[in-house]
Amino acid sequence: MFGIHDLPLFVLSGLLLNIMPGPDSLLIMTRSATQGWRAGCAAALGIGSGTLVHIFAAALGLSAVLATSATAFTVVKLVGAAYILYMAVGLLRSRRRDGETAAPMLPPLPYRTIFGQGFLTNVLNPKVAIFFLAFVPQFISADAPNKALAFIVLGCIFNVNGMLWCLGLAVTTAKASARIKLSPTVSLWLNRVTGGLFVWLGVKLALSKSH
Repeated sequence: MFGIHDLPLFVLSGLLLNIMPGPDSLLIMTRSATQGWRAGCAAALGIGSGTLVHIFAAALGLSAVLATSATAFTVVKLVGAAYILYMAVGLLRSRRRDGETAAPMLPPLPYRTIFGQGFLTNVLNPKVAIFFLAFVPQFISADAPNKALAFIVLGCIFNVNGMLWCLGLAVTTAKASARIKLSPTVSLWLNRVTGGLFVWLGVKLALSKSH
């Protein structure tokens, strides 16, 4: 159907790729642990919306610009890296106030802001666009009647699987955080370690190449 082949292999590969940790997973886990499962789900929905942008852009050929234009790729990746580093600064600036007995928390954010964080983290990562251009076409037949439609169908399947994983990650992280009461010192250093991982991911994105 639609000129798609090896769909079970595509679904399995997509699930494995979605499970791999990255800035999206870290954002979901951080917000779920500090603000509850609804905040984590808001981040997941933002990430899923960002993925839809990449899917339709790739189907329309816009993502090919990022794959062929060094300037466009560099601009997008630097903006994305700067945004990830901006979020890292907030985590690294976590402080334990004098006499604090509860775990230090990140400032609570409106769900729409968290949604926007997830959306921008995904949209401003040009490696996601390159991934769709490299991965999805492998499962579309050369004689497919409508390659763009086949691309969108596969992209949506990938995104649905990814959203299920992300929403599950949000709920699981929130429940684990509620059950495990960490000391303020441990929670503080967890925030800083997560911030350090965001710094690493931001620098890695900034130094990445399109090919």
